Amino acid sequence: VQLQASGGGLVQSGGSLRLSCAASGSKLDLYGVGWFRQAPGKEREGVSTISNRGDGSYYADSVKGRFTISRDNVENTVYLQMNSLKPEDTAVYYCAAAELRYGLASHFYDYWGQGTQVTVSS
Repeated sequence: VQLQASGGGLVQSGGSLRLSCAASGSKLDLYGVGWFRQAPGKEREGVSTISNRGDGSYYADSVKGRFTISRDNVENTVYLQMNSLKPEDTAVYYCAAAELRYGLASHFYDYWGQGTQVTVSS
């Protein structure tokens, strides 16, 4: 499966963005999907993840209550709605897929998309 992340950009603190992770080459409904981010000089961090059927999800404590993950298996796309953005959310965001499993640990995932930059100004 090939993944394409999009939707990043520059936004002011308190603003919102919606990231999309579009899949091709395979039906996404077999895959759990995770969103990760990496800021300069920092390790990659799991942000949110959703099960292949969309009936389970997890969030990092740092984004709970602000970010919402969802998926549309007909459109073969997973979304990350990010509200109340903070400067510390600035990072490159990546989506990743794993067949029939999901979680916030990067080692679960076999397929990775390219990143999309999110920059939150104060």
